[in-house]
Amino acid sequence: MDRRKFLSATGLGAVALGAASTSVGAAPKTAAPAAKGGPAKFKLGCQSAPFDDEHFAFFARYGVRNCSSSAKILDPGRIYPTVDELKTLTDMGDRHGVSVDMVDSVLLTSSHIDREKNPAIMLAQDPQRDRDIEAFQTLIRNCAAAGIPAVKYNMSILGVLRSGKVKGRGDSEYLAWNLAEAKPPTPLTRAGVVDADRFWERITYFLDRVAPVAKEYKVKIACHPQDPGVPPSGYQGVDRVLGTIDGLKKFITINENPYHGLNFCQGTVSEDLRDPGTEIFDVIRYFGNRKKIFNVHFRNIKGHRDNFAEVFPDEGDVNFLEAIKVYKEVGYDGMLMPDHVPEVPGKPEARLENFAFAYGYIRGLIQAADHLA
Repeated sequence: MDRRKFLSATGLGAVALGAASTSVGAAPKTAAPAAKGGPAKFKLGCQSAPFDDEHFAFFARYGVRNCSSSAKILDPGRIYPTVDELKTLTDMGDRHGVSVDMVDSVLLTSSHIDREKNPAIMLAQDPQRDRDIEAFQTLIRNCAAAGIPAVKYNMSILGVLRSGKVKGRGDSEYLAWNLAEAKPPTPLTRAGVVDADRFWERITYFLDRVAPVAKEYKVKIACHPQDPGVPPSGYQGVDRVLGTIDGLKKFITINENPYHGLNFCQGTVSEDLRDPGTEIFDVIRYFGNRKKIFNVHFRNIKGHRDNFAEVFPDEGDVNFLEAIKVYKEVGYDGMLMPDHVPEVPGKPEARLENFAFAYGYIRGLIQAADHLA
């Protein structure tokens, strides 16, 4: 499906754009300058599950040598992995030549708050909020002891919002978001009305207690943007303050230190832009030059803020070759990983096939970046 037909079929060309700011400083650029010589510092990664020997072998088969993973917590009443549980995970990776560079947390996931098992931090529920923050601090300390350099997390109430699916390439289908057609299941979540001030208070409360621990133990904490952004008036009563570029710029200044930054989902950031094909490069520069990109979800979209679909990496509106040149330009040294790969109805095994396609595509771009001058 070419871009013109896709836009016509999904209404992407007609939707009104949101009012959220997308300023990033310098004027948008449509391409990166010539990349610096020498090998790129970034590497192919992945975060797909399950995290067992078979899946680590799958990583290794396609040249994935670095990953973000999840440790198995043996005690169902505990909300953080022990050092031994983390080492069990890294040992599994070592057996297959795959380095565990990042882990996630049972807390602060990307789930909707009405389905979240541990909601206290985002609901500001004391005293459980402080107990959960202590568990997150323990995770940081345990990662330091186990030699895992980073933790990823979300500060989300609405989870990942999508309004439906559209037909994709071949027999695949793509998840899509069209704000004009979205129908929330309830007017409000159990969080009630959460305006910008309330959301920033909860973010600041968490960072004031966690960012200093990350700095002390030299473990990076990488926050995922809210996916996608919504108008300031909110969706289900929630103003997603981390769903704009200006919001992310403010976020990295709260309790700023070298270990507090972003799980930079390029797909989500593109969803927050009016013209991602031209604007994304300076967004990468803004956060990359400040060394606030700790991990990259390297996925593509067709469309723009308030109306888009998630597509294969080679067919979206963002030129990935230009993007990877910018990551090299800013000296990014973390993982580039696929995320939200398209699905095929009735064929669950196609998910792994589509990940394999994305690995090969990204690996080829990385090898090209090594030789571009």
